[in-house]
Amino acid sequence: MRLLRLITGLVVAGFVIGHFLNHALGLVSIEAMDRLRIMLAAWWRSPAGTFLLYGSLLTHFALALASLYRRSTLRMPAWEAAQLALGLAIPPLLIAHIAGTRLTWTLLGHSIDYERVVGLLWSSEWSALRQSVLLLIVWAHLCAGLHYWLRLRPWYQSAQPLAFALALLLPALALSGFTSAGFYLWPSIESVGGMQKYNVDLAAMSARDRELIAGWRSGLELAFWIALAATLLARWLRTRIGATYRVRHASGRVITAPVGRSILEAIRDEGLAHASVCGGRARCTTCRVRVSDGLAHLPPAGRMEAQALGRIQAPPNVRLACQCRPTRDVAVTPLLPPNVGPSTAAQPRSGAQGSERPIVAMFADLRDSTRLGEGRLPYDVVFIMNQFFAAMHDALRLTGGYYAQFRGDGLLALYGLESSLPVACRAAIEGAAEMQTRIEGLNRSLAADLQAPLRIGIGIHAGVAIVGTMGPPDAPIYSAIGDMVNTAARLEGMTKAYGCVLVISAEALQQAGIEAGKAALHQVRVRGKTERLAVYAVMDPRTLIPA
Repeated sequence: MRLLRLITGLVVAGFVIGHFLNHALGLVSIEAMDRLRIMLAAWWRSPAGTFLLYGSLLTHFALALASLYRRSTLRMPAWEAAQLALGLAIPPLLIAHIAGTRLTWTLLGHSIDYERVVGLLWSSEWSALRQSVLLLIVWAHLCAGLHYWLRLRPWYQSAQPLAFALALLLPALALSGFTSAGFYLWPSIESVGGMQKYNVDLAAMSARDRELIAGWRSGLELAFWIALAATLLARWLRTRIGATYRVRHASGRVITAPVGRSILEAIRDEGLAHASVCGGRARCTTCRVRVSDGLAHLPPAGRMEAQALGRIQAPPNVRLACQCRPTRDVAVTPLLPPNVGPSTAAQPRSGAQGSERPIVAMFADLRDSTRLGEGRLPYDVVFIMNQFFAAMHDALRLTGGYYAQFRGDGLLALYGLESSLPVACRAAIEGAAEMQTRIEGLNRSLAADLQAPLRIGIGIHAGVAIVGTMGPPDAPIYSAIGDMVNTAARLEGMTKAYGCVLVISAEALQQAGIEAGKAALHQVRVRGKTERLAVYAVMDPRTLIPA
């Protein structure tokens, strides 16, 4: 249904864009408007084009009503409410325009050119205003639909400025063309007393013909209001009659909702904020929740939900709140803060949820950073530190490391979020080598500002850690915790004692399949562990990279 709604929406969008361009030619002349109208009509007024256009219009409207019926609550984000309201405002305004143009041509065979259409609309202040408002509402609804469909695409962010400019330019040109054509015809309208001449083919239309068109218009308008009222009544009855279930939310709230209402709808209906970048269409997965109780009684995930969860490699106890419709009580914990945006939705699948997994942790620390403040202005110290972090970040990005967090004068990086452990270990060693290269480049560029060269200490260890999004709701980070992360931090601290750049565990080096070379082997006792750990003290990480 969502795919059909998208396809029919795109068909209508193609017609609207062509129609707007036709309006824009009013800046040139009414004759130019008619020439393009004839070209466009060759398709849109053909049997196939008519079937495609009006079939898409009716199908899109029917699917919108079906979506409205399925909603168990009308609580929704402002952008969803605006898109829905704009869509429902279109038919009442559009029916009058269709009755005066397409139905007149189809039922009565009267030719409708742009001079008569523009003249009719400009013969009444209400008609001109209604047409202008219709144009803006249609365009706003179209742009909102396209934006919320495309904003999860990786290329859309870079194309968004151009798309925004076109979204402003096209309706502006269409309104300008409509206005220009109206001013051109205004003397003729006034000379014949306004409506008389420009009432569509008034001289050739009998009273019966006019009554026929007016009857079609009234009938279509009545059908729209009946369909909308019936949908709202059916939705109200469905949400008030039948069984209920309870949601135990991580905030401590217990929410009661009718069976058939999704977890997302239940949470929002209670007034709690919950993430959903795609508006509940199973595209972004930002609404995902961990089900801690009642998982066995949940309906199985549908095709779209299963595909979305598969993309992020979600564990079995994670479901999409927008798609999951419980029939019995459940306990859930949101996995993302409610204020996430499209960039979070597009993050690598490794950032989907907390899980235990083998990774490589790297701690890098700037040595003797306290001395940087001696004899320098605070601005200079901040400048140097920012240069250091930028260089380290570039090294991680080049070698596939994830910049998890920084702490004062150091940082934690993770490898293996998108690769196997052996590949991650090799990449971490390459990252350490790249860091050393970049710190030397930084020393050369800042030689005039440094009393002594910058030095770094790096600790690398591999093992199983808990990886996921953690932290306060308004400032979450994707990071890792566990014994192996603590061990990597201890190894970084040992670089001071051994006077080297890198201390790497023998396990990580073995996983990488790299020989230690001349690096010294040490059996060390790590705080919190009873057994000694084999590590190598490496003076220059670049010596570990095979030639």
